[in-house]
Amino acid sequence: MPHLALYTFGVLKSPLTDPARLTREFHESGEAVYREIGRHPGYLARAEAADRSLGAWTDFDSDWGEWGEFAVPAWYGKGRTVETIALATTLSLWTGLRPAFDAIHTGLHRAALNRRYDWFERTGHPGYVFWWVSDGVIPTWQDGVSRLEHLHDHGSAPHAFTFRHSFAPDGTPTRIKGIGPRATRFADEEA
Repeated sequence: MPHLALYTFGVLKSPLTDPARLTREFHESGEAVYREIGRHPGYLARAEAADRSLGAWTDFDSDWGEWGEFAVPAWYGKGRTVETIALATTLSLWTGLRPAFDAIHTGLHRAALNRRYDWFERTGHPGYVFWWVSDGVIPTWQDGVSRLEHLHDHGSAPHAFTFRHSFAPDGTPTRIKGIGPRATRFADEEA
């Protein structure tokens, strides 16, 4: 059975190492959000560096194991050193669209989404992308980057899509049952 890959990417207003209150609040909320998401039905796994400290997020050379070499979109123009990196990104696997939507739009993650503009710049680029992978396939960071860039350049397609314009594993357009246009509009802006 295919699994759903999700890559998210956001450009922070401040570097990750900035001691300012807003940056600290972002960091402090992160671990609890990850714990809650990890218990959500339909969640399978996420990329984690071998070194799970803050240093893993501030070092482009961290070891991500089977998730591949760390990569970012070509349009990311902020720092690449420990002192200047200003990004937040995730790569995860899900059983399907509905469980991913429910996890992202409830609980602590929903509360974090409500504060996204406190922490993140508005870049004009998509903040997330989905695609289907075969059972047993682990997506890589480079897969996520190339799918996000494809989504930006070409819009939703079976190769790279959003909640609002989603596709089934066989490539046919699909909708998430019980979610109206308003909810998916906000989902496209938020995830």
